[in-house]
Amino acid sequence: MLPIMLDLATLRALYADRSVTPRDVMEAVIERRAAWSDKAVFITPTSDADLLAAAGALMEKHPEPNSLPLWGIPFAVKDNIDVAGLPTTAACPAFAYRPQADATVVARLRAAGALVIGKTNLDQFATGL
Repeated sequence: MLPIMLDLATLRALYADRSVTPRDVMEAVIERRAAWSDKAVFITPTSDADLLAAAGALMEKHPEPNSLPLWGIPFAVKDNIDVAGLPTTAACPAFAYRPQADATVVARLRAAGALVIGKTNLDQFATGL
C-alpha cells in the first residue's frame, strides 16, 4: 500500500528499499486518477497501457533505483507543454496539434527517469484571464 502523498522523498525511500516499483506507483496513479471527483484535472491523461509500459521500460533499462535522479517519479505538465504523442491544446481544442517530440523540459525529466502521467488543465492559452 502506498502512502496518500507520493512526494519525492517518500518515493525515493520506498524505491531504495525496494518496497515498491515504478509499476506499483503507476498502478496507484491509475487507480487514483480514476477515483478523482474532479475530472477537469487532466486534459489528456497518459493512457493506462502507456503508463505501465513506461514503468516497465524504465525498470528494464535502468533496474537500479539510484541509477537516475528521478527514477520512477511521476509528473504531469500543463497542456501548453509538448509531450510526444499526446495532443497539446492549451485548453483550446481548435488549436490542438500532436507533437512529434517532447519539449526540452519533458525530455530532460524523462532522461532523469521521471514518468509523465498526463497533461493538466489550464486557463485557455495560459493567459490567466
